[in-house]
Order: sequence, then structure tokens, then C-alpha cells
Amino acid sequence: MPITVFVVDDHAIVREGLASLLAAQPDLSVIGTAADGRDALRQVAKLLPDVVIVDISMPQMNGIEAAREIRDRVPQTRLVILSMHSSVEHVFHALEAGARGYVLKESAGKEIIDAVRAVHAGRRYLSPRVAEMMAEVVGRHARASPLNRLSGRERQIMQLVAEGRSSVQIAATLHLSPKTVDTYRSRLMQKLHISDTAGLVKFAIQHGLTSLE
Repeated sequence: MPITVFVVDDHAIVREGLASLLAAQPDLSVIGTAADGRDALRQVAKLLPDVVIVDISMPQMNGIEAAREIRDRVPQTRLVILSMHSSVEHVFHALEAGARGYVLKESAGKEIIDAVRAVHAGRRYLSPRVAEMMAEVVGRHARASPLNRLSGRERQIMQLVAEGRSSVQIAATLHLSPKTVDTYRSRLMQKLHISDTAGLVKFAIQHGLTSLE
């Protein structure tokens, strides 16, 4: 069965061009188009396409809001945002709204076909320029993480403390003395400005060092 696709864009030339491009693929079938978000919502709820491509800038209801509504009403449909904007804010808003793909209009062409196939298969798709930008953002965030204030040994001890291990148990696990473990523990808490074990556990969970399980 072909992948069914619905295209939403307020510019007729873009909308029709995308529909023609997609329909030319043997594994894709365009089952409808709309010029605005509200009409798209009505049609998508009836047609239940596999993938909806939504322009981000539209009158009445923008693509982000339309994507959010489609996600809530037709959760099985995958969403691809088409946009001229490549800012971090636009991409984050799109992903938060439920989009699985984000394609820049300037490079739509083959990318939109790849995006449809990718999101239908359960993967994400970001235009290469967007993916590179997001990687830089993640890299900056990682460098700024408070975890970077800790040594590898301090991170090990934090995880074990958060998992409920005593200083004696941690010492046995890491082949250290209990006194050394206590020193590491005191030092890492000072670095993170944490005053008690509960705060340490919360920090460890928030930063992925341990889980609630």
C-alpha cells in the first residue's frame, strides 16, 4: 500500500508543486491538500492520511498550531513541518507540537520525499542544515552542563549515592576507603551547590545518571 500524504500550504504554487512531486513517486499517494490549518484539520480528521506536510506560516492557523491539533485529534498521523525558518526556536516549537520532520523550503525537492518516507517508518527527519544547527545547540548545552564540573569518579559516586548505596558499599564497589568516598561526596555536593542527599538524588535523575526505577 502506498504512503498516503496530505499537503497544507497557503501558496497554491507551492502546494500544487509539492503534490505533483510526491504523487510522481510510486510508493506515495497524495489524498488531499488544504490552503489553511482549519481546513486541514477538517479534512485530515476524515481522510486519516499517513503523513501530513504543513507549512509553518499560514493565515488563520499557523503550521505549529495545526500540527498540535492534528497530533491530538489524529495521533496516528505523522507530521512534517515545511518552513523557510531555520531558527532553533522554530524547530523546537515544531518538535514540541508533534512534528517528526522539519524540512526547509529552500531545499524541499528530494528532501520532502525522504522526510515522508522517514517519518512514516518511525524515524525523524531534519534538513541537513537544521540537523547541524541542532547538533551545535546540543553541544553547547553539553559543555555548559553542571555535570562537567565533576570528575569521572565524582559522577560514579553520585550515581551510587543516588541509587541508595552507603559509603561502605560504594567503597567496596570502587575499591576505595569509606573516608575517601565521603570526601568525594562532600566535594561534588559543594561543586553543585547541593546540601542534602535528596537534592543529590533529584539532580542525578534530572541529568540522566539514574532513574526513578
